[in-house]
Amino acid sequence: MAHATTDKSATGVDVSGLLGTNQSDMRDRNERLVLSLLRRRGALARAEIARVTGLSAQTVSVITRKLENEGLLLREQPVRGKVGQPSVPMALSPDGALFFGLKVGRRSIDLVLVDFLGHILSREHVTYRFPAPDTTLQFVKDAAERLSGQLEAEQRARIAGLGIAMPFFIWEWGAILGTSAEDMEAWRDFDLQAEVAALFDFPVILQNDATCACGAELVFGAQDAPHDFLYFYMGYFVGGGVVLNGRLFTGSTGNAGALGPMPVPDQNGGTRQLIDVASLAGLERMVVDAGGEAKALWESATDWRVPPELIDAWTGTAAPAIAHAIVASVSVMDIEHVLIDGWLPERVRENLVAGVQAELSRMNLSGLPHPAVMSGTVGADARTLGAASLPLSQRYLVDTGPMNAPG
Repeated sequence: MAHATTDKSATGVDVSGLLGTNQSDMRDRNERLVLSLLRRRGALARAEIARVTGLSAQTVSVITRKLENEGLLLREQPVRGKVGQPSVPMALSPDGALFFGLKVGRRSIDLVLVDFLGHILSREHVTYRFPAPDTTLQFVKDAAERLSGQLEAEQRARIAGLGIAMPFFIWEWGAILGTSAEDMEAWRDFDLQAEVAALFDFPVILQNDATCACGAELVFGAQDAPHDFLYFYMGYFVGGGVVLNGRLFTGSTGNAGALGPMPVPDQNGGTRQLIDVASLAGLERMVVDAGGEAKALWESATDWRVPPELIDAWTGTAAPAIAHAIVASVSVMDIEHVLIDGWLPERVRENLVAGVQAELSRMNLSGLPHPAVMSGTVGADARTLGAASLPLSQRYLVDTGPMNAPG
């Protein structure tokens, strides 16, 4: 049996918990273990895989050979050292498995096809006034057919699942979306996961959209991501997530870290929910009030057609509200890192992060850790990539899935 150790790569990535067993009945877990390690650390020689995981050299050889034969791993160019035979790094194969990621948003819907490394191969994107169950289901059916139709037969056979990222309790947001309660009520009894699953012969998994975005940081984000962090995703509504010990903490209902309903001070001396102050819905209202079109925000996350003064005004309101939400959160959870991402052009996200940092520097944090605030590393596609990561994690990885509260 392997002994518990803590290991870090040259980049400081904590790989504690990536420990295997040499017992034959644990082979499936050990295969997931190797895939998880290579995803977190990048290409490694078999000897290094054995050293980090505690598996025997023979066990690692058997596993990597099997995964290579299945097309999940590939051999990189040999690395020659000073003495002995050159080592051959093993790496994840981009074509090893493919996944669909579906994001159902308040103003737009996306379906992406993602490879094993998290690269988006193709996408379909549609904007609307509000989402409706029937049109959402038809979009998934038609878009999946178009995207898979671009693949060779062998590639289509490697589609291993579809993940769905969508807001929980979406039927409650009719008034804010500018539509009637009746328009959204159809969602209350509509099981999107079951309806989509009936279309395909692979697994379909659903999770809260902001939680999915947070999960994308774990699976597809930077290798040196902190082991514990609070996460904000700036979409039509602001949401978030919590990562503890390298795993999503979703709570007993799957809604932990939602962050949006958190009360924060407003500019009039009262309190409002964070969702009312820091969401892009507020910026949309500002654009419309100034004579612009709402779709200016939702057609592209990289090229907003929005006057800079409106963006600055929104940032000036959102930054202090987010800072207060951070302080409230770290007073409950001992978290020293905060990541902010969203449906934002890079410059807007960087300005928002800088604004939050400045607000925190002016606040009294006596007795609390001063959290490091930084940009997320996945970007605007975090929700769709997080959706795609759901079936990937379920089938191929260890220790990245949701960690529920005891109950």
